Amino acid sequence: MAVMEVHNDNTGWLVMWLEPLGEDRWLAPGEVFRIRSDYTGDDQAFSITCWVDDEDRAAGIENVTLWIENGDCYAQVTDRAGNIIECGHQRPAQISMKWAKTMEEASKRMKERSAKRNS
Repeated sequence: MAVMEVHNDNTGWLVMWLEPLGEDRWLAPGEVFRIRSDYTGDDQAFSITCWVDDEDRAAGIENVTLWIENGDCYAQVTDRAGNIIECGHQRPAQISMKWAKTMEEASKRMKERSAKRNS
Protein backbone atom coordinates (compact mmCIF):
# COMPACT_ATOMS: atom_id res chain seq x y z
CA MET A 1 0.00 0.00 0.00
CA ALA A 2 1.25 3.48 -0.88
CA VAL A 3 0.57 6.37 1.52
CA MET A 4 1.16 10.09 1.12
CA GLU A 5 0.40 12.91 3.54
CA VAL A 6 -0.67 16.40 2.51
CA HIS A 7 -0.10 19.12 5.14
CA ASN A 8 -1.59 22.60 5.09
CA ASP A 9 1.11 24.79 6.57
CA ASN A 10 -0.51 27.94 5.15
CA THR A 11 -2.58 30.48 7.06
CA GLY A 12 -5.57 30.00 4.71
CA TRP A 13 -7.29 27.16 2.88
CA LEU A 14 -5.43 24.54 0.87
CA VAL A 15 -7.55 22.84 -1.78
CA MET A 16 -6.34 19.32 -2.51
CA TRP A 17 -7.53 18.12 -5.91
CA LEU A 18 -7.49 14.35 -6.36
CA GLU A 19 -7.04 13.37 -10.00
CA PRO A 20 -7.98 11.83 -12.35
CA LEU A 21 -11.39 12.03 -10.63
CA GLY A 22 -11.43 15.81 -10.18
CA GLU A 23 -12.38 15.59 -6.50
CA ASP A 24 -11.75 18.49 -4.11
CA ARG A 25 -11.08 18.45 -0.40
CA TRP A 26 -10.39 21.59 1.61
CA LEU A 27 -7.74 21.56 4.32
CA ALA A 28 -7.90 24.15 7.09
CA PRO A 29 -4.62 25.61 8.39
CA GLY A 30 -2.66 22.92 10.26
CA GLU A 31 -4.79 20.08 8.89
CA VAL A 32 -3.28 16.88 7.45
CA PHE A 33 -4.84 14.37 5.06
CA ARG A 34 -3.50 10.90 4.29
CA ILE A 35 -4.03 9.43 0.85
CA ARG A 36 -3.83 5.65 0.53
CA SER A 37 -3.62 3.64 -2.67
CA ASP A 38 -3.76 -0.12 -3.16
CA TYR A 39 -0.72 0.10 -5.44
CA THR A 40 2.26 -2.05 -4.42
CA GLY A 41 4.43 -1.86 -7.55
CA ASP A 42 7.82 -0.28 -8.08
CA ASP A 43 6.67 2.81 -10.01
CA GLN A 44 5.46 5.92 -8.23
CA ALA A 45 1.92 5.73 -6.88
CA PHE A 46 1.37 9.52 -6.71
CA SER A 47 2.68 12.77 -8.09
CA ILE A 48 2.02 16.32 -6.91
CA THR A 49 1.41 19.50 -8.86
CA CYS A 50 1.21 22.86 -7.09
CA TRP A 51 -0.41 25.68 -9.04
CA VAL A 52 -1.45 29.26 -8.55
CA ASP A 53 -4.77 30.88 -9.36
CA ASP A 54 -4.54 34.63 -8.80
CA GLU A 55 -8.20 34.94 -7.75
CA ASP A 56 -7.85 32.05 -5.27
CA ARG A 57 -4.59 33.39 -3.88
CA ALA A 58 -6.17 36.82 -3.35
CA ALA A 59 -8.89 35.05 -1.34
CA GLY A 60 -6.30 33.18 0.78
CA ILE A 61 -6.70 29.87 -1.05
CA GLU A 62 -3.81 27.71 -2.34
CA ASN A 63 -4.14 24.66 -4.61
CA VAL A 64 -2.34 21.35 -4.88
CA THR A 65 -3.21 18.47 -7.19
CA LEU A 66 -2.40 14.92 -6.20
CA TRP A 67 -2.35 12.63 -9.22
CA ILE A 68 -2.89 8.91 -8.75
CA GLU A 69 -0.31 7.55 -11.16
CA ASN A 70 -0.73 3.81 -10.50
CA GLY A 71 -3.25 1.63 -8.74
CA ASP A 72 -6.97 2.18 -8.23
CA CYS A 73 -7.97 5.78 -8.95
CA TYR A 74 -10.37 5.59 -6.00
CA ALA A 75 -7.72 6.21 -3.36
CA GLN A 76 -8.81 6.53 0.25
CA VAL A 77 -8.43 9.94 1.90
CA THR A 78 -8.44 10.12 5.70
CA ASP A 79 -7.57 12.56 8.45
CA ARG A 80 -4.90 11.77 11.06
CA ALA A 81 -7.45 9.88 13.16
CA GLY A 82 -8.35 7.62 10.23
CA ASN A 83 -11.75 9.18 9.48
CA ILE A 84 -12.71 9.05 5.79
CA ILE A 85 -12.63 12.46 4.09
CA GLU A 86 -15.10 12.68 1.19
CA CYS A 87 -15.06 14.89 -1.89
CA GLY A 88 -16.22 18.42 -1.04
CA HIS A 89 -14.95 18.18 2.56
CA GLN A 90 -15.13 21.67 4.12
CA ARG A 91 -15.81 23.32 0.75
CA PRO A 92 -17.13 26.81 1.58
CA ALA A 93 -20.81 27.29 0.74
CA GLN A 94 -20.07 30.33 -1.44
CA ILE A 95 -17.73 28.18 -3.58
CA SER A 96 -20.41 25.50 -4.01
CA MET A 97 -22.92 28.18 -5.03
CA LYS A 98 -20.44 29.77 -7.46
CA TRP A 99 -19.69 26.39 -9.09
CA ALA A 100 -23.40 25.50 -9.30
CA LYS A 101 -24.13 28.83 -11.01
CA THR A 102 -21.28 28.25 -13.47
CA MET A 103 -22.65 24.78 -14.27
CA GLU A 104 -26.17 26.19 -14.79
CA GLU A 105 -24.84 28.83 -17.18
CA ALA A 106 -22.81 26.26 -19.13
CA SER A 107 -25.81 23.94 -19.37
CA LYS A 108 -28.00 26.80 -20.60
CA ARG A 109 -25.44 27.73 -23.29
CA MET A 110 -25.21 24.10 -24.44
CA LYS A 111 -29.00 23.84 -24.74
CA GLU A 112 -29.14 27.11 -26.71
CA ARG A 113 -26.42 25.90 -29.11
CA SER A 114 -28.15 22.58 -29.56
CA ALA A 115 -31.48 24.29 -30.26
CA LYS A 116 -29.83 26.52 -32.91
CA ARG A 117 -28.27 23.50 -34.65
CA ASN A 118 -31.59 21.63 -34.69
CA SER A 119 -33.63 24.52 -36.06
